[in-house]
Amino acid sequence: MFSRDQLQPFNNTPRRQVRLALFAWLLLPSAPSQAGTVESANSLLLWAVISLLLALQTLLIIGLQRSRLSNKRARRALRQSQKELEQRIAERTTTLEITNLKLQDEIIRHEATVLLLRETQEYLQSILNAMPSMIIGVTHQGVITHWNTATETQTGVKAEEALGQPLEKVYPTPFLTQELISRTIEAGVPFSKEKMQTGGGNEASYTDLTIYPLIAAQGIGAVIRLDDVTTKVKLEHVLIQNEKMFSLGELAAGIAHEINNPIGAILNSVQNIYRRTSPGFEQNRALADSLRLDMEALQQYLRGRDIFRFLEDIREAGERSAHIVSNMLEFAHTSNRKPAPIDLKSVLDHSIELSINTDSLKETQTGPIKILREYDESLPQIIGSAPELQQVILNLLRNARQALASGNHQSSEEPEIRVRAYPEADCVIIEVIDNGPGMSEEIKSHIFEPFYTTKEVGKGTGLGLSVSYFIITEHHQGRILVDSAPGEGTRFTIALPAAHK
Repeated sequence: MFSRDQLQPFNNTPRRQVRLALFAWLLLPSAPSQAGTVESANSLLLWAVISLLLALQTLLIIGLQRSRLSNKRARRALRQSQKELEQRIAERTTTLEITNLKLQDEIIRHEATVLLLRETQEYLQSILNAMPSMIIGVTHQGVITHWNTATETQTGVKAEEALGQPLEKVYPTPFLTQELISRTIEAGVPFSKEKMQTGGGNEASYTDLTIYPLIAAQGIGAVIRLDDVTTKVKLEHVLIQNEKMFSLGELAAGIAHEINNPIGAILNSVQNIYRRTSPGFEQNRALADSLRLDMEALQQYLRGRDIFRFLEDIREAGERSAHIVSNMLEFAHTSNRKPAPIDLKSVLDHSIELSINTDSLKETQTGPIKILREYDESLPQIIGSAPELQQVILNLLRNARQALASGNHQSSEEPEIRVRAYPEADCVIIEVIDNGPGMSEEIKSHIFEPFYTTKEVGKGTGLGLSVSYFIITEHHQGRILVDSAPGEGTRFTIALPAAHK
């Protein structure tokens, strides 16, 4: 029989295998005796083989059992490792989830910051684009970094075309140079200059320039601000001119009042000379008789020496002077704008006479300027302001005289101005026609615009025709047109409603 220690390896063997091993061991015959017969030898050999097979089977079963136990321990260790690994993965997953949540929070905050920065940038961009000033950003080398909408409008260059380009190439101006920009940036002090003029004559424009040095994280540069102040400067000139004209008007009115006194004395004295040399007055004849003076002989002497002609010349000159002063006073008193019936013929005559006596352009290179009057006999009255209409006619006459006196007048005809007035339907038509050099379509299209002038600087404000247009269209509900061509003279036509209309 087997001991407990011998059966120990079989304790954990599956029952079926153990039973087979024991059954085979029991069936094993006992070892043959020591006899030397052939049968005994064969039996001994069979017994040895069976014993060996059983031993091998037992060893195999034991090896398999040990392998099974080793695998079981390995599976147990593997399950333990798997549990530990799963725990580690869970812990790592939790850590990663926490980190992921933090990253998501950071991403959300970053996106919010980026959105806020973008909105702030767009807001600042909108502010800069809404400004009427030209705003240009440049680097220290003068490369454009910003170009707002006002700059696009003024220059006609789009922002995408200007960005990254040198300023002197995109916007060349004589007063804004790279040297000035660099010097301002290096000094670190803003540079400002007002009313810088570009061009001349009617094309002159004025600009205020300010350069702000800029030091930012992206680098060193400058912000340039340009403001077009052409209208402001011209308005200032007009205000100065109006102030001068107002002062001159007051001076002229004062002088006219002062001149009226000696003119009145001259005319009164001429009248007294006529009366005191006339034989028809009893006092004259009585004094002549006391002096033994023949009044008829005195009359013959005075006529023979053209004394009466001289007196008549003095009287006519005095009356003409008084008439001129009266026209000046009437023109100076322009504060009365109440509409009233107007004798148009009288207004035209006064305007022409005032123009003749006050305008220095009385002659041209081809001869004196003639002013012809062509009035219809049946001119109806109009309602309006006589001083304002006189201002319009004087302005048209002055422009016609200046056109005729310019060097562009090449006509072989004598320089003349025709002033015509005639009724047409329910209107009264006034025409001021000259045979001067005329004007081009370009000039004619801008002739009634404020501040537009073809005269030299200081010789015109560009407001005469625009003010005339306003007076006719707004104050008198009329129309004013111009018809002109180069070399064919100029015709201004004014249509005013008749008084009955």
